[in-house]
Amino acid sequence: MNSTDETPQPTELVGEDTTPEQSSVTQSSEDSMGEYQQLKRELYLITLAITTVAFVTVAFVYELRVALNYLLGAVAGVVYLRLLAKDVDRIGNESSKLSLNRLALFVGLMLVAAKWHQLQILPVFLGFLTYKAALLIYLLRTIWLTE
Repeated sequence: MNSTDETPQPTELVGEDTTPEQSSVTQSSEDSMGEYQQLKRELYLITLAITTVAFVTVAFVYELRVALNYLLGAVAGVVYLRLLAKDVDRIGNESSKLSLNRLALFVGLMLVAAKWHQLQILPVFLGFLTYKAALLIYLLRTIWLTE
């Protein structure tokens, strides 16, 4: 074995050894993750606001039982949104396929609503879709603010 081995050694990406390009990529990645975390927070807050307004409105216009059906669907929608966010968080880290828990949640919710006589399918389904309304509001707000 030669004591003058000329094989290239890997360099670590730490502090002073990073190039300006590497630090800008790292900063850009951190900014993107910050924006993504902000997006998740905003979607949860918008969904909560829509759920609160819709629950109070449905309870006032219809009866409390219908409003509770809506609330059950809205809570399931928030859980669905959380599972979706977890899957998106894992995209860059793992190569495994995405989970089917989200589909199971929706199917299970609809089966329970169909079989349990105290629940009504339409308010539960519309409550579940509340997170979609939050996505639309966020999208429209983003479009209008950039113009």
